[in-house]
Amino acid sequence: MKRIGYFISLFIFIVHTACSQTIVPKIEWDSRSLIIDGHRVIPVMGELHYSRVPADEWATEIRKMRDGGVTMIACYVFWNHIEEVEGQYDWSGQRNLRRFLELCKEADMPVVLRVGPFCHGEARCGGIPDWVFDTGCKTRSEDTQFLSYVARFYRQIFTQVQGLQWKDGGPVMAMQFDNEYRGRASYLLSLKHIATEIGFSLPFYTRTGWPELATQPPYGELLPLYGDYADGFWDRSTAEGVGDYYKAFNFKAFRSSTAIASEQLDYEGQSTNNEGQYPYFTCELGGGMMTSYHRRIYIYPIDAYSLAVVKLGSGSNLLGYYMYHGGTNPVSNMLNGSDVLRPYDGDRHIYLNETQRSRATNYNDLPVMTYDFQAPIGEFGQLNPHYFMLRKLHIFLHDFGETLAPMDATFPCKQDVPQRDDTFLRWSYRSLGDSAFVFVNNYERFANLTDKKNVVFCIDGLTFPSRPITIPASTACIFPVGIAGMKYATANIVARRGSNIYLEKVDGVIAELAFADGKTMKNVQPRGTDKPVYTSRNGTSYYLIDSETAGRLFLDDASAYVVSSNTSSAESLHWQKTQAASNRTITIGVNKAAQAPLDSDFDHAATYVIDLPAERSNTLLDIEYYGDCARLYAGGRLIDDNFYNGRHFMYALWRIPQDIHQLTLRILPIQADMPVYFPREAKADTEGEQLISVKLLNQ
Repeated sequence: MKRIGYFISLFIFIVHTACSQTIVPKIEWDSRSLIIDGHRVIPVMGELHYSRVPADEWATEIRKMRDGGVTMIACYVFWNHIEEVEGQYDWSGQRNLRRFLELCKEADMPVVLRVGPFCHGEARCGGIPDWVFDTGCKTRSEDTQFLSYVARFYRQIFTQVQGLQWKDGGPVMAMQFDNEYRGRASYLLSLKHIATEIGFSLPFYTRTGWPELATQPPYGELLPLYGDYADGFWDRSTAEGVGDYYKAFNFKAFRSSTAIASEQLDYEGQSTNNEGQYPYFTCELGGGMMTSYHRRIYIYPIDAYSLAVVKLGSGSNLLGYYMYHGGTNPVSNMLNGSDVLRPYDGDRHIYLNETQRSRATNYNDLPVMTYDFQAPIGEFGQLNPHYFMLRKLHIFLHDFGETLAPMDATFPCKQDVPQRDDTFLRWSYRSLGDSAFVFVNNYERFANLTDKKNVVFCIDGLTFPSRPITIPASTACIFPVGIAGMKYATANIVARRGSNIYLEKVDGVIAELAFADGKTMKNVQPRGTDKPVYTSRNGTSYYLIDSETAGRLFLDDASAYVVSSNTSSAESLHWQKTQAASNRTITIGVNKAAQAPLDSDFDHAATYVIDLPAERSNTLLDIEYYGDCARLYAGGRLIDDNFYNGRHFMYALWRIPQDIHQLTLRILPIQADMPVYFPREAKADTEGEQLISVKLLNQ
């Protein structure tokens, strides 16, 4: 895929000159935004876990993130991926952090390392190795023994990072300590002290802004970053639309979420006393959602896009998606363990997923291998529809971020909105002087909001459009006011390239463009990128494009990475059923949620043998099935799994050795009265299991 020039300026900072000297841009921050070499920027941060992606795929996936408009990568360093056995460190293969950072440097992609020691990330014990618990020390505390282990781990991370920090011309820009911590700030400051004593010296350091800390750190030591999700696999309920997730679709000044980690944290979402002194950044804006065993979330593309528009309209100046790229849990190197599922490769390996059967971070049962997260970029690099929906928003932030960043948010509508309230249009605006951006959101997950008719906006005395318009249901967009020679426009603003301005015709919204030179155009229709709808007297050309064009703007060969959602024309593979399924006894775990099946349960699953093609490069296996959950085996070894939620089960055939000619698929059946939430797309109202089709998709 061709590298796009517009992602090189402003925020793609690392400049390698022909001489040996490296120019290191100066990074500052204030209460509004990051400032790079004197310019305000609104970055787009996408989470990718390097140890959950094969190393030979890193370069391609980093490039896809860049092409999607991501301008910095956030990445956990899971302790138990590196030091599962005390004193034995594994930085090889897909655990090779240094190589990953070198590739980020080559791609001019800044990195925020989230180094724990507690990460969560749906990893076993939150990423803390089992052996740490065996010592009896108090984890996530200032226990001197625990901190000594952390210091040793941080020194190991430093061996990977040395020479690749921002000050050295490297990509490592910032570091987050621990995650979702609620105790005294002194613990986080102890972690920072350990890191800086070792040699980390970065432009800024962060923490998650939830829950409320028991004590506040001194101003400027740790920037709080926030988040929100459209839904949560961690909720204890097995009903649809529960919890406070609906609040994420309302414009509001309040930064914290009361829905994140609600299974483990009991808090009221009180604002911190000094949060207004910091820029409003997010690190966990839901790019998708995992499925847990007891709660099978199904995410829609509009979920992520609506969340992002609402966060910007509420004043956020950094969009950080968790996850932006899915992955697959690595194979564990642990030699043995006491409270683990039955080993699947002799006596050597255990699993690295979160489970109620582990000794810590045992709130939910997650799939053993897959961490797809229904993210914009899937587990195997496939581009999902919200990749393109979000991309047009990221282009806007690149081109207009310096204008938007200093703008204050104003909330014409009430901020405390009851769930499913359909009585008014939700909107806000951010303004400075005579310029503004109007943020519109007529979507709430599961609320079935209706079209809003007779809509006009009033911004600091300006009322527009000339005639009331309708904002259709499931619409989220940004209208410019006093921007780029426009008095206003009821079209989604996307990009500015030189003297060209690109706007998107929002489906169902009459596009009215009013220009500063007095020209007003009504009911304008898209003409594409070849012909402007208007050229002003000063030579500025305005283009109106459709939504599909907006998502692929300036991306010449996006089709090279698109997986078709229409599998009817895909090649089918031969498969044969070799064993019928038996029901199992579903148990409830320590945290009062249904437990995922054990390895031994799959001995009684329906079993299918799938014949593989000889040519497997750039090919995805697409499995459509009906059942409780499924596992895929190659050569008798588990390679991936799936908790059924209505989506297809996919796997990258290029990851399978050529000497393996068949795969084994095991499917457990749906059972009556399962204590499990299945989404409406799963159609899980019939007992049993069924393999519907096995096809090949070219990527």
